[in-house]
Amino acid sequence: MFLRTTITAAFLTVLSTAAFSQSATPEEAREIAKEAYIYAYAPIASYGTWSKQATQPDAPEYVGGFNVFRHYSQAFTPANKDIVTPNNDTPYSWAWLDLRAEPMVLSVPAVPQDRYYVMQLIDLFTYNFGYVGVRSTGFEAGDYLIAGPGWKGDKPEGIEKIIQAETEIVGILGRTSLNGPEDVKNVAAIQAQYKLEPLSAFLKTSTPQPASTIAFPPYDPEKAASHDFIGYLNFLLQFAQPTVPEETEIMTRFAKIGIAPQKEWGAGKTDPALLAAIDQGVEDAKVAMADVAKKTLSSNGLFGSRDFLKNDYMTRAMGAEKGLFGNSIEEAWYGGFVGDGSKPTMLHFPAGQLPPAKFFWSLTLYTLPDRLLYANPLDRYSIGDRTKGLVYGEDKSLTIYLGHTSPGEGKESNWLPTPEGKYSLVARVYGPEKAAIDGTWKLPTPEPAR
Repeated sequence: MFLRTTITAAFLTVLSTAAFSQSATPEEAREIAKEAYIYAYAPIASYGTWSKQATQPDAPEYVGGFNVFRHYSQAFTPANKDIVTPNNDTPYSWAWLDLRAEPMVLSVPAVPQDRYYVMQLIDLFTYNFGYVGVRSTGFEAGDYLIAGPGWKGDKPEGIEKIIQAETEIVGILGRTSLNGPEDVKNVAAIQAQYKLEPLSAFLKTSTPQPASTIAFPPYDPEKAASHDFIGYLNFLLQFAQPTVPEETEIMTRFAKIGIAPQKEWGAGKTDPALLAAIDQGVEDAKVAMADVAKKTLSSNGLFGSRDFLKNDYMTRAMGAEKGLFGNSIEEAWYGGFVGDGSKPTMLHFPAGQLPPAKFFWSLTLYTLPDRLLYANPLDRYSIGDRTKGLVYGEDKSLTIYLGHTSPGEGKESNWLPTPEGKYSLVARVYGPEKAAIDGTWKLPTPEPAR
């Protein structure tokens, strides 16, 4: 079922008849605003992405509306400049689901044992609330019911599993492994078998009453970074009802500065002293986040379920700042460093210390500051265990060479060319083993090439 969406030029439509009021003192308001801004940072940053993908047909990011997939079946090259840090390992399949009227059914095909894919399910808070894929559900075909917080029912016949979300709008970020440009047609054939349909269509029963039309406010990054974050948060909270028990207390506290589902927000209707206090709280939050960001050197542990993150809203915010929609660590491990191409470098993996991956691993090179793939004579943009011709040592060790110039005869098979200046190397381990998850295994320290 496809739901019509409406975009309005107004910042927020008044969606509630609730009176506009705050009951906090200026001192309380400052503290509450700091806490609320950190809480809201990830869901609002996410809205900045999904509102374009699902509700704005004129946006290049538009995927076709709600409840449909848009597949990206291509091997990225330096000519692709619309996505930063493009991932050549696993082309994306994007979808956003509106679960207000009824659940959706995600159907996936059987895949060969050497083909990795994952469907990451993301709620509006950016929690990874579920997974479908070879790691979590296996290589066989299956049908999975994705339901919103208000749905109640038994598992229908033919459904492998019910995956229930805390929010009525959720995202699916699918990834399908690509083994080089010649493999694109095979990836596209698999992607064509990913299917979404309403539960009523799956069961061949009557269609329920459509959900109401929504006016989606346009995302403005300046407003999102000001006291007007409250308007965005109030809009998004309507899709997260009922409030989960562990957030009842914090929502009662937030209500003191005008935060509530569908509640009208207007800075002009706020007492000037309270508004000034809220502004101070927003600035306090930004300072606190900047301080934590300086110390957050890895994205591992920033993404996961609510149970995993344990309502740590600062960590949730850091995940959104470092890179929205990262996989939970049990699905993928991320690492890397910034290097200098004018200084020939090597990464040496001793025998038995290769990246511990159930599926595969890769190292991808990006230019700085634009974080795009680097054009080079080898047309090689990443290197890993699937790279053809990779040469291992007699003891099964592996040395990867990084630099602007060739590392020399006999070493180019293991060379990942870099620009002459600064670059970013990103390591990805798909299906990380325990040693990567618990930190026992680490990416080797870069050292001067020999």
